[in-house]
Amino acid sequence: MNTIQPTLKPFKWNSTSKPTKIMKIMNQNDPTKLQSSSSTAGKIKRLVLTKEGRTKFNITPDRDFYAYPRFVTHVDNNFIDTLTSVYRNRLSPNFEVLDLMSSWVSHLPKEVKYKKVVGHGLNAQELAKNPRLDYFVVKDLNQDQNFEFDNASFDAVLCTVSVQYLQEPEKVFAEVFRLLRPGGVFIVSFSNRMFYEKAIGAWREGTGFGRVQLVVQYFQCVEGFTEPEVVRKLGDATKEDRSPLGVVKGFLGLLSGSDPFYAVIAYKNFKPIYE
Repeated sequence: MNTIQPTLKPFKWNSTSKPTKIMKIMNQNDPTKLQSSSSTAGKIKRLVLTKEGRTKFNITPDRDFYAYPRFVTHVDNNFIDTLTSVYRNRLSPNFEVLDLMSSWVSHLPKEVKYKKVVGHGLNAQELAKNPRLDYFVVKDLNQDQNFEFDNASFDAVLCTVSVQYLQEPEKVFAEVFRLLRPGGVFIVSFSNRMFYEKAIGAWREGTGFGRVQLVVQYFQCVEGFTEPEVVRKLGDATKEDRSPLGVVKGFLGLLSGSDPFYAVIAYKNFKPIYE
């Protein structure tokens, strides 16, 4: 893959800054208004995960785990090409986009210039190297699910190969619903790779089909999303290796073979859907 060159950001990162301070700095260069945690997030109709399903092998804070940058790609070129094609078809150039749990690489189509792309993640050094981000914010979504953006600030929210680490997915999806404009799209993509020790129990113990259904339930538990659409493109090694060596590879986030592609997509409906 081509090396992605870093670009300058409109603010300097201070490692001691809190997410709120970062957002205030960002606001000096961007018209997006800020607000305190909102009471108008999407209504959570039911919880999807059990207490055990939210647990991780490695219980140290995620900020510690991601303290050092990992300038590697976590999925193969086939996966990336498929995801970029999905973004090309679903996202318009005039969109304002929030890229959740982002990294140093972007999967957005290179030829499309979006109105604004805001990044989020846990490592500022990785985010600062992402050439597509206009701004970014550092926040641990397992500790705090509220962003300090106004309601209906974005046309699209993306989450790439990271949903498996969310311990409070219901709250995160409800917050995404708040941030989306009516008709806005939320695209959640993933494969069978993971940092095994940091993935939640419900994900570790699941299959490809089961994980798709889990993400579908994340959408369905929040009132107002359209019925989720599933996009699949299976690779040549869709079975997970549960041998001792396979478990070790899982801990390292490494698996062999072509990566299967899964995406679950839903829109913020103009009117709530009632079951």
